[in-house]
Amino acid sequence: MPDIPPVPMLDVPRGNAPLRDEIIAAITVVVDSGRFLFGPDVQKLEAACARWSGTKHGIGCASGSDALLLSLMVLDIKPGDEVICPSFTFFATASPVTRLGATPVFVDIDPVTFNIDPAALEAAITPNTKAVIPVHL
Repeated sequence: MPDIPPVPMLDVPRGNAPLRDEIIAAITVVVDSGRFLFGPDVQKLEAACARWSGTKHGIGCASGSDALLLSLMVLDIKPGDEVICPSFTFFATASPVTRLGATPVFVDIDPVTFNIDPAALEAAITPNTKAVIPVHL
């Protein structure tokens, strides 16, 4: 079998390269202010996210896991509820579902897009389905 080199899924430095100087400058301002929690720059970020997404509020979270948990809490996800997740994902996608006592329902992905297969999604919906966490890679 030929030696096939790995294909990197995400090259963060390459993606950040065009804005690297701007990113470093912004981080420096926040670090130097000592106000990285509830500070004015956090408020600006949250307001910008709300404008960008067309919502009334934006909430900065410590992690994607926290963001998913808060989202499911707002939806009042509870024991007995089902939340559909792709089978090809990081464990953190389903972790907040189980933390709230709900059941993650894993559905297959489309092998071309690596996103949830729409037919599999439709087939997995039950009366207990309360949410879908669509993950893209």
